[in-house]
Amino acid sequence: MRLLVMLQSNDLGEVVNIDSEVIGNDSRRDYIKKAIDEARCIGIKQENEFMGYLIFDTHFFDCSFISLLIVKPTERRKGYATSLIQHFISVAPTTKIFSSTNQSNRQMHEVFKKNGFIQSGYVDNLDEGDPEIIYFRNKKGESYYELLYNKRK
Repeated sequence: MRLLVMLQSNDLGEVVNIDSEVIGNDSRRDYIKKAIDEARCIGIKQENEFMGYLIFDTHFFDCSFISLLIVKPTERRKGYATSLIQHFISVAPTTKIFSSTNQSNRQMHEVFKKNGFIQSGYVDNLDEGDPEIIYFRNKKGESYYELLYNKRK
């Protein structure tokens, strides 16, 4: 059974291990610790073992922003990312939810589309030759265009 939890300080080691498995080092330890301390880190467990985590904030123009979504490489394509995103959407502190990924990260583009996000823009010059694509989703599941249309009714 999948269990979604707000991570606690005693979960830090296990989550940093997952992160290290993905990026090859523990350079984000302090970033993850700060997110846990500030109650901005949600984890997903399967049979008492973490499979992934999501970090969010509200510093992106006062909107919710999923800044990091990590799933163990051996556990990908099993719905863990979708479970984390859907849970976050249900508890997000703002109506507008944004996230981003590199243009080259095709798997993440599919995850966003599957979860009702639409492309909202891009940022050049973060990673040379690989623009960051910004995604948006309204908490109610409506796209920006649907919101405009419904507002005019």
